[in-house]
Amino acid sequence: MSQEKTGRLPLIGGVIAAIAASLCCIGPLVLVMLGIGGAWVANLAVLEPFRPYFLGVAVIFLFFAWRKIYRAPAAACTPGSLCALPQTNRAYKVLFWIVTALVGLAMVFPYIAPLFY
Repeated sequence: MSQEKTGRLPLIGGVIAAIAASLCCIGPLVLVMLGIGGAWVANLAVLEPFRPYFLGVAVIFLFFAWRKIYRAPAAACTPGSLCALPQTNRAYKVLFWIVTALVGLAMVFPYIAPLFY
């Protein structure tokens, strides 16, 4: 697998884990704010017991993404390849901080959710 593809895996894993961690809490709120209601929205609360595991997985993936983005030697990229371009590195860093903000929001959301209801 090339350097470009392995650099994306931790970031993609972090996104998936952040989404999974927020399904039980942020999902119903977003659906209610969009005007979508019903008893089936309450079924998303079934995922609440798994939230700490999803958040743990998200933090682990974020650690690997951080290590890959900020600690990986630049010499690992072949000159002229996609991972050697500054635009790619900048995009990875921006995406990393967006995903980190989403995971942080998923962590604090149960404490700030009462402010929205």
